[in-house]
Amino acid sequence: MNFFIKLKQFFIDRTESVSSIEKKINYIFHNKDYIRQAFTHKSLDTSPRKNYERLEFLGDAVLDIIVSRELMREFPEGDEGLLTQRRASLVQKPFLATIGHLLDLMDHLKIEHSVNLNIEKIADKQLANLFEALIGAMYLDGGIEPCRRLILDTIWAHKEEAWKSTNYKGKLIEYCHSHEIENPVFLVKDISGPDHQKTFEIQVKIGSKTYASGLGTNKKTAEQTAAQLALEELGAVF
Repeated sequence: MNFFIKLKQFFIDRTESVSSIEKKINYIFHNKDYIRQAFTHKSLDTSPRKNYERLEFLGDAVLDIIVSRELMREFPEGDEGLLTQRRASLVQKPFLATIGHLLDLMDHLKIEHSVNLNIEKIADKQLANLFEALIGAMYLDGGIEPCRRLILDTIWAHKEEAWKSTNYKGKLIEYCHSHEIENPVFLVKDISGPDHQKTFEIQVKIGSKTYASGLGTNKKTAEQTAAQLALEELGAVF
């Protein structure tokens, strides 16, 4: 009898957890399997259709589309460099972790006890992953509009916080020092456009490797974008 009581309680807990998330995001899932998958870590189920990794992959792409569209509305005259830099600030893992924390997403994560969530970096990674997975789940369940509403209510509502000055160039130099690799060199690859509207293209070179170009309306902005892209390619947490 105890087994059936525990089994019943298990399903009650799952239902209450789903309901609590739906209230927070103001969206009711038609297919509850999507939201349950979005909060299941691979340590509990390695099946790609049972844990959140595929939904995280999808949610990342949906985030990029929606944030990019809002940025084009916000900065109708903004160039690619500006838009890229602003988007990167909004979709970077630390900021997504902040949003995940605001929604208390960790309260609903199903994960093996062996994973130490008391380590800040591990917890922040999970929070960011959960938010992306939640967006992916919502997209599959209800299309892009509920995703857009949630992103506007969370990420976009706190965009100014994400856009506070971040010295990516300094962070890249720190990364190189801490990993005992050569200092980054910032190279001007191209300057185009008329005098009143120039576009700078900067590349970062570390040792023999050259990273993706950063664009901006001035050299400093382009350097910051290039440094941020290099940090992303290096897999740095920032």
